[in-house]
Amino acid sequence: MARLYFLAAGLALVSHAAQPGAVKPVAAPMRDLAWGQINFLHTTDTHGWIGGHLSEPQYSADWGDYISFSQHLKGRADDDGVDLLIVDTGDRVEGNGLYDASNPKGLFYYDIWAQQQPDIICIGNHELYQASTADREVNTTVPNFKGKYIASNVDYIDPESGERKPIAQRYRKFRTKNQGLEIVAFGFLFDFKGNANNTVVQPVADTVKEQWFQNAIREKPDLFVVIGHVGLRMEEYRTIFTALRKQNWNTPIAMLGGHAHVRDTRRFDSQSLAMASGRYFETIGFMSIDGIGHKSTGQVSSETTASSLKFNRKYIDTNLLGMYHHTGLNETTFPTKKGKAVSTQIARARKALDLDYTFGCAPKDLWMSRARYPSNESIFSWIQDEVFPDILVSEKRKDKSRLAIMNTGGIRFDIFQGPFTRGSTYLVSPFVSGFNFIPDVPYHIASKVIVLLNGADKILSTHGAETKFMAAPELMFPSVHGQSPAVPAEESDQDGDDARLELRSVISQRLLAGYTTKDDLGTDGDDTVHAALPFYAVPNCIQSEMNFPEDGEPETVDLIYIDFIQPWVLPALKFAGGDYSSDDVQVYMEGTFTHKMSEWIAKHWPKKC
Repeated sequence: MARLYFLAAGLALVSHAAQPGAVKPVAAPMRDLAWGQINFLHTTDTHGWIGGHLSEPQYSADWGDYISFSQHLKGRADDDGVDLLIVDTGDRVEGNGLYDASNPKGLFYYDIWAQQQPDIICIGNHELYQASTADREVNTTVPNFKGKYIASNVDYIDPESGERKPIAQRYRKFRTKNQGLEIVAFGFLFDFKGNANNTVVQPVADTVKEQWFQNAIREKPDLFVVIGHVGLRMEEYRTIFTALRKQNWNTPIAMLGGHAHVRDTRRFDSQSLAMASGRYFETIGFMSIDGIGHKSTGQVSSETTASSLKFNRKYIDTNLLGMYHHTGLNETTFPTKKGKAVSTQIARARKALDLDYTFGCAPKDLWMSRARYPSNESIFSWIQDEVFPDILVSEKRKDKSRLAIMNTGGIRFDIFQGPFTRGSTYLVSPFVSGFNFIPDVPYHIASKVIVLLNGADKILSTHGAETKFMAAPELMFPSVHGQSPAVPAEESDQDGDDARLELRSVISQRLLAGYTTKDDLGTDGDDTVHAALPFYAVPNCIQSEMNFPEDGEPETVDLIYIDFIQPWVLPALKFAGGDYSSDDVQVYMEGTFTHKMSEWIAKHWPKKC
């Protein structure tokens, strides 16, 4: 059983989050890191959150603190004669004002992020949605991490020559600094289909058949490392693992993934481990492997290696108290020169982007998954019942009955009671989606669309429109492991605590609420012991009814929807009995949902808290 340590409450009084205004972390029982021959420090799906979570104490450290932390751990690895590799698995952009609020996007962000120097890094799908974002990835991020960036199945089309070429090297072979372990590393993206037309994502199943991959898996390293913007429970990782294992029966395999926005660890067999490290810079993943033989030099037999392997993992809450605990340092000894400089850089960028400008004061917390939908505490009920009826009014068609549909994946974070700032808008809705509509759709057809979007995946997937991709990432691939929904949406009206994730280690009313992860290795993965958070599933889409007759139903409605979901709406209309195409679609009003939401808040919520 893991040993628990309770950080002295007094320590909380002397800890300071790096960003001005960030709440201080709270002392909690801690579990230690278990070091091995080779260790990994992992981030994924940071989505711009490198300034930390200013309103959440357990995640309030910033990128400068992480740099200090990694420098100290690198130093310990050198002192102990073991290795530490820093890894990032994509989706670094979109989701926070530090990236989204500048023009061009990422004006300050790329330089700040690059102050961390990963040993292995790959791409995510959010680096590929927009052609301009893909351009910046190729022209800025790849050169920043030259030799460390791997793109096993993603290509870029040169705008001048039209030539298609890998975004970066397909794989990397290297020897570790202290243990001298020979590594062959890959960097994959899941089978993403929404990429911009200046990029190509090759299906994983096709990639593993290519000659370069077949050559690479015959290199006979001491360890294969597969990083990827791939959920651990997605089929793509099983495909990669199977290809590796068919050729290498006994070689250890370490896999680090992302995309699903969950803490999770999956064990494919006794000689492998796959880890995912959450989202939004809430989590720093730590994986260790011990007992690796130097097969490449013939020092140890493969049988000895297989029997002696030990894997460990911890999900580290991104706050200073935890970092002090894991390094044995304190407020005075922990910050490094580089770390402090990066924290200052972040503060200056936030000020330049005016991210603390306040639109209004939120009267209460509004939750994505911590409250049932529908309910007064649900952010989706708030949008459906209060925001949409007020903002979705076109002067030319204000007398028409209207249905408005939005996918829940278009909302990415909660709203906390208190100031709602310019920065908050990008946390809640970082996208540039606007509103399209089809006028005068017969109501008996339009009314079926929401039902199909929320419950007809098999039907719509025949048109290549899998409905799960309209949901938030953490709800796309539910499983009994990691931070999965505790209760299906259709059961979310039931009462009782069975709808909550249970605290599996220490029960105490004094514990701060947070992750209580269950994975393939058990329930001791979180470095900090938390009280359980409620976690409720939500539907793929929500719908507002506006300007309906007091009695009965309208004959026709204007069917309004967020433009992102058009590939699902049109097939749904067809299956509902309609005959509509993109030629029938019009723009309902100018402006993005994000902009309209901030205008609504400025109008309806008090300016001062």
